[in-house]
Amino acid sequence: MSVPEFDRHMLEGLICPVTQGTLSYDAERQELISKAAGLAFPIRDGIPIMLEDEARLLDGDATS
Repeated sequence: MSVPEFDRHMLEGLICPVTQGTLSYDAERQELISKAAGLAFPIRDGIPIMLEDEARLLDGDATS
């Protein structure tokens, strides 16, 4: 079973729910990254999960 691809055009309309800042797309990990908040929001079945409780804390290497 293949993973549905994230529509990159959707990224233009999404903002970080914590900082209201911009997000970047990590295709390899299927996440939306908020460098300002230090969080990575997962994309599951092509749907971004924009809940702070579901986000992964970024380590120092992922934010550079």
